Amino acid sequence: MASSKGVQLKKRKKASSPFWLITYSDIVTLLLCLFIMLYTIGEATPQEVQLILSNFDNSLGIFDGSKSIAKGRLDEMGMSLEGLPAHKQGSAKSEASKEVRTVYETELKEKKVLVQEDERGIIISLVSADYFNAGSALLTPAIEIAIVKAAQLAKNLKRFVRIEGHSSTDEEAIIYGSSDRGQEERLYKNTWDISASRAVNTASLMAGNGVSPAWLQAVGFGSYRPLALISPGTPEAAAHNRRVDIVLLSYKSTNRSASESNYRLPSSRIPSTEEILED
Repeated sequence: MASSKGVQLKKRKKASSPFWLITYSDIVTLLLCLFIMLYTIGEATPQEVQLILSNFDNSLGIFDGSKSIAKGRLDEMGMSLEGLPAHKQGSAKSEASKEVRTVYETELKEKKVLVQEDERGIIISLVSADYFNAGSALLTPAIEIAIVKAAQLAKNLKRFVRIEGHSSTDEEAIIYGSSDRGQEERLYKNTWDISASRAVNTASLMAGNGVSPAWLQAVGFGSYRPLALISPGTPEAAAHNRRVDIVLLSYKSTNRSASESNYRLPSSRIPSTEEILED
């Protein structure tokens, strides 16, 4: 009877996991909790989280080294090893925002330009009343100065640019009620048409000032995305919505290696994939 119990105890001991595996599992769990905390309190994007979690692939086996977090890859994401998501100070996005505000310091004081940030990147809204005439998509001399500054910023920061054109609701009557545009400007079909033309004209000027056309997108939203409902119906509100928003996309670097296409995101952005989230 005693011998049979001894055999059972030996079998149980053989079936148990190695003691080092328990400690290792605890370390992995704690690291995962750390990254969850960094994601919660920081500004990590889903792509950055995927980059970090890719290092846990096959974590109970042998690492092949193909998915390590290299300093160069983090730099391509506009970050450095010392500037992980939880560290807001000194991040590339903050530095870029400071540069934008410095370039447009005069326009910001005169309220001709608004600078905001969201998940897409830095948004430069050109909202001055003398930037676009009502019912027209032609660039005035005043807005050309502001657009040239944006072109220089895009080149310095090496970022893709999304140009969003807008119009005001009061332009509908002007567009539909006038058939004489002269030789410089055609008749617009609707507010989508004129807003898209404003975006295209802006993109053309930026391309003419050295920004690669492959970096540029141009879209029109018509009068359906007003900037703000401040004093609706007033000339000031209408002028604010006759605008273009120049979005410097923070997480889409134009940097390419010799083996990468100029027309897609860098393949090294996330190890072994080009997966991104759509805007």
